[in-house]
Amino acid sequence: MPEPDMSVWTGRVDVADGPNALRWHQMVKPLTADSEPGIVLIGFACDEGVRRNGGRVGAKDGPQAIRKALANLAWHQAKPVYDAGDVRCDDADMEGSQSRLADVVAKAIWAGHRPLILGGGHETAWGTFQGIARARPNSTVGIINIDAHLDLRADEPGNSGTPFNQMAKWCEKNGRPFRYLCLGVATPSNTIALFNRASELGAQWCFDYACDPWYRSAEGEQDFAITAAGQLAAEVDWVYLSVDLDVLPAAVMPGVSAPANRGVSLEIIQDLASRFAQYLKVIAVDVVELNPTLDIDLRAAKVASGLVWYIASAWPDPGPRNLTHPRP
Repeated sequence: MPEPDMSVWTGRVDVADGPNALRWHQMVKPLTADSEPGIVLIGFACDEGVRRNGGRVGAKDGPQAIRKALANLAWHQAKPVYDAGDVRCDDADMEGSQSRLADVVAKAIWAGHRPLILGGGHETAWGTFQGIARARPNSTVGIINIDAHLDLRADEPGNSGTPFNQMAKWCEKNGRPFRYLCLGVATPSNTIALFNRASELGAQWCFDYACDPWYRSAEGEQDFAITAAGQLAAEVDWVYLSVDLDVLPAAVMPGVSAPANRGVSLEIIQDLASRFAQYLKVIAVDVVELNPTLDIDLRAAKVASGLVWYIASAWPDPGPRNLTHPRP
């Protein structure tokens, strides 16, 4: 396991207000082998996938930026939160870094924790998924990706635009159904080839405008995104939730490689992520693509940390350790 840098967890201390005035920096602890089940923050300090994809690099600094913004937020958690440090990719070996991330995620799941991974580019997702697969090898995993991009590109080697196609290939190879729902898809940001591939793979998607609560599908159904996610969750063993920050409008989320030309409002994304995190089947979550080098007045870091705050607050208590699955 990587060693966390706990020096980032600093901030205001409200001594006069006592124990009900705690903040995250006072409560987040380093993960140890005997830590009681809780939420584990795992950083993936990597933007090699973005570089390969022709994007603007800098997401490797995202995990620390999110931690710094989280540190001073008020503590309302009912369950412990731990920091497991960063899996780093300081060379071009992205695949090796993804495998190391998978090991950390699998071990956290095996120990009864809820891994919450802070990216990094969206290549983070392939590492997260591999970790879930190692920890729950005989299960069907449904994927909910809140993202402006389908990220189903067939490029070789992999990059930040390929993770869900890599998952589809893994599912085919291992005899598992590929259950993938992408919410917030921007038509101008996805080629016809990507939509064709999504159809061929049996994927589902919801366009950015259709995520608005006032939207009605052709069948007159409201809250299309919520309904589709609920149906997916009911039909799988576990749910993996991935949140790509570039689904948000550029004015709200400037610090990403590919800012949205429309996006889905922060209020809706926050509501969707919080709703989905309440599913008991959600086994891992990642929040990706924050690029602090492109941020404006820490705006993007604050938005990202707020989403992490709400996801962590909504995620049910993991309960006692589950030792019925083999240790990875």
